[in-house]
Amino acid sequence: MLSVSTTRRARRGMIREWRLHALSVFSLAVAFVCLGAALLVVTNLRAVEQRWAHAGRASVYLKEGATQDEIDALRAALARVPGVTGVRYVSSGDARVEFGQREVERNAVLAALPAEAFPASIELDVAPEMPDADLADMVGKMGALPAVDDVETYQSWTERLSRLVRGGVAASALLALVVLAAVLAVVGSTMRLALQRRRVEVEVLKLVGATDAFVKNPFVVEGSVQGAMGALGAIALLAVLFVLVRGRLDGELAALVGVDPTFLPWPVAVGMVALGGMLGAVAALASLRKMVAV
Repeated sequence: MLSVSTTRRARRGMIREWRLHALSVFSLAVAFVCLGAALLVVTNLRAVEQRWAHAGRASVYLKEGATQDEIDALRAALARVPGVTGVRYVSSGDARVEFGQREVERNAVLAALPAEAFPASIELDVAPEMPDADLADMVGKMGALPAVDDVETYQSWTERLSRLVRGGVAASALLALVVLAAVLAVVGSTMRLALQRRRVEVEVLKLVGATDAFVKNPFVVEGSVQGAMGALGAIALLAVLFVLVRGRLDGELAALVGVDPTFLPWPVAVGMVALGGMLGAVAALASLRKMVAV
């Protein structure tokens, strides 16, 4: 536990050297912004991955020569499959109409495509709790049917997003190392400079019998506060940027991916602040280990 004297001396030192500490906090905030931005991207990519991993739908594209009897038999068979909650037949004309309604204001050339350019399909609603193995088995059996041309379960998108998430996690780990080095360098240099400016005070304390711990503790508190404030400032800046960017995003983008952008979860934000404080304290203690022992 920190004594009242330690916190009071730390506060007095930070007020006296506020320009030096403000510059240190700014430098740390820049480093933590990089880490927070990477974590923010990973958080949203993971949400999209989880959403598409349980998309709850599949499309069975039919061959051009499929007869109505084959289509009816396939629909009836799919309706009896456990985990399939809905079966809907979409003809080439219906697919053309749905596509034209979405694209008529965006691209007139695409909207003018003939109905033959759109394959007929059977749209399936799949229960989110349906095991992936059962879904893969169903897809394999449907792909072998003579009336079926292709089956799309959107798992390929999930696999690509999984690779992106893994890459984002690796990048975040690398940035965490960069932040670690930045905190150690910035806080260490700040504490050494602060100690030099307060050399007379330290020497007086040593002359009257103060222990090394008594002398170093206020500097350790200052380093911890610097690290925590740097992380907190980075989170605040990211929050402002997130609100500005989210307000300018087209609402259709969220509708396309099925997930609204979200900010850092509070455990991650609190963890960043705690990490900043811990690293700041360690950096201050390491930088003063030899300088205080007179």
